Amino acid sequence: MATLFTNGSLFDGHRHVGRGSVVVEGDRIVSIVPEDAGSLSGLGRDVEVVDLAGGLLLPGFTDAHVHPIQGGLERMRCDLSELGTREEYLAAIRAYADSHPDAPWILGGGWAMPAFPGGTPTAADLDTVVPDRPVFLPNRDHHGAWVNARALELAGVDEHTPDPPDGRIERDADGRPSGTLHEGATALVARHLPRTTGAEYYAALLAGQSYLHSVGVTSWQDAIVGAYSGMDDPASTYERAVASGELRSHVVGALWWDRRLGTDQVGELAARRAAMTGGRFRATTVKIMQDGVAENGTAAMLSPYLDPCGHPTDNSGHSFLTADAIRDAVRALDAAGFQVHVHAIGDRGVREALDAFEGSDPALRHHVAHLQVVHPDDVPRFAQLGVAANLQMLWACLDDQMVDLTLPVLGEERSRRQYPFGDLHRAGARLVAGSDWPVSTPDPLQAVEVAVTRSERGGRGALLPEQALGLATALAAYTSGSAWVNGRGPGDAQTAGVLRPGAVADLVVVDRDPFAGPAEEIGSARVVSTWIEGSPVYTA
Repeated sequence: MATLFTNGSLFDGHRHVGRGSVVVEGDRIVSIVPEDAGSLSGLGRDVEVVDLAGGLLLPGFTDAHVHPIQGGLERMRCDLSELGTREEYLAAIRAYADSHPDAPWILGGGWAMPAFPGGTPTAADLDTVVPDRPVFLPNRDHHGAWVNARALELAGVDEHTPDPPDGRIERDADGRPSGTLHEGATALVARHLPRTTGAEYYAALLAGQSYLHSVGVTSWQDAIVGAYSGMDDPASTYERAVASGELRSHVVGALWWDRRLGTDQVGELAARRAAMTGGRFRATTVKIMQDGVAENGTAAMLSPYLDPCGHPTDNSGHSFLTADAIRDAVRALDAAGFQVHVHAIGDRGVREALDAFEGSDPALRHHVAHLQVVHPDDVPRFAQLGVAANLQMLWACLDDQMVDLTLPVLGEERSRRQYPFGDLHRAGARLVAGSDWPVSTPDPLQAVEVAVTRSERGGRGALLPEQALGLATALAAYTSGSAWVNGRGPGDAQTAGVLRPGAVADLVVVDRDPFAGPAEEIGSARVVSTWIEGSPVYTA
């Protein structure tokens, strides 16, 4: 039986092609019919008609950097991601604790740093709502955690505990831990968390998948497949979902690079790739975390962060791997046929990643994610090296975190180099896109709006509007671009992310055509239905 999508507009993965229809048979697109092509009567009687009702049909979104199991767990636990103030967080935590009296720990997360002075909440606040049980709540970017006194006590973290080499403990004036842990310091408490059960992880994957389908995401790259930040290795969860057939999306898993082990781990990673790859899951990528985040001073910068008075400090952030170590890692992984996916936010972190990719094989489709601060000298190197720029578009705006926490520590000159999407595009870089959910919403349309407008609704103006992308360019990054980086581009065994005959029928129907309205309303568009291989997986 064929399915006819008609009475709307089409975006083909590269450009807006106006009104037309798409015919699907089985799991493939068989034809694209422009509106002026005449009658569709030749299709026969056995046709399911999907009325686009004037909306837009486009390829399913591929999220090239996401943590769906972590996101699913947070939705199942004390989820703070939809709230925004200290008072709202404390009320929600109290309500969750009261409704889960038998939970030995209060777990969840999703709080935003701007809700607290200096971006650092306190244990004293948590103690007012949960005094009797330990609390561990990662923030939205998962580079820090909020803990109460009971958690610190159980972990043995006090004024005598040194900062780990890859993290920092926030302290009061007397040197006592105040309740916020940054980067590697989160492990001081995370190692004491109760084990999440296999059933809980599996439920979280299915919950995360359902949520992604509801916003039009049909495939993704899981940015950490390994034990990290209190999370167990999700490999067995994916293997179970593949075996049961409940993994509906095609997924690439980025195996975690343990920076303590160096290149000795490459053989084990290759064995894991062979063992795990099958069905709709491919463990063909390795993830390297090169630095932290700017707002807590852990992103690796070429020059020091500034203090509140605008003077340079003695902190330039953390390179979690030395320049030599990341170069050795990339060379070994490249030789083993792995795609390498690097987290780099600061300009030093980005440069160290690009230096490491010198001489690598562009056919492996290496990519660098986040790219908050990029030195102008490094912008053209993405195209020169064949390294893709993995954009988290939603972050490129003057939100509270940017204005209150980031701009002051970066300074004026460095702040003008943030999220240079336009420059990267003009320099010929291949653009792909991801959400980093649960750090931020997985809704691609909200992210695309920010890429086009460089502003947050109700925010404080536009961040570097000259770095804006056109709507077609931004959508292409989230469809054909990300499908390509996930190994489903032209010439691959499957082609996704495009509307063309022979492509996989991973599709999304949106209730309006964003090309026909103001840019400030792109994110108001809603997904009507999501289709994978010609079958619906979500209907509003």
